[in-house]
Amino acid sequence: MTSFYDFRLPALDGGEIDISRWKGRPVLIVNTASECGFTKQYEGLQKLWLETGHATLDGLIILGVPSNDFGKQEPGTSEQIRQFCQLRYGVSFPMAARSVVRGTEAIPLFRWLAKEGGFLSLPRWNFYKYLIDRQGKLHSWFTPLTDPQAPRLLKAIHQVNEQPR
Repeated sequence: MTSFYDFRLPALDGGEIDISRWKGRPVLIVNTASECGFTKQYEGLQKLWLETGHATLDGLIILGVPSNDFGKQEPGTSEQIRQFCQLRYGVSFPMAARSVVRGTEAIPLFRWLAKEGGFLSLPRWNFYKYLIDRQGKLHSWFTPLTDPQAPRLLKAIHQVNEQPR
């Protein structure tokens, strides 16, 4: 895979996520977990989705990628994860099926993110965030300590949203 738009992921609902359909749109990828101290960030991610992505045809896409890699904090089935996200946080943004996001078994998307972002960008816990610009390049990444409503993340999102299409 050489381009962000070449990836496909199994969807949480059993279908498939074809990232190429988002070509030209900024994307925020977040590795998530339901039993983590940062799980409440789903609320901020959903708010961000409704404010900058969902309501527009060319706005930000948020892609959640559940992972059980850190502290075994995502032990549920796809149906359990889906229900938890929808019932607890009203999540309506796209969610991939539970995936490995670190190490040699990481899914191709996260191997690509590691290559593009370098060693320091490797997820070391749940809720790492990766912002892809309109050209499909990694613009920036954020640790779990960066809340979805943090000014520095919102500034980066604004920068990629203002890029030419």
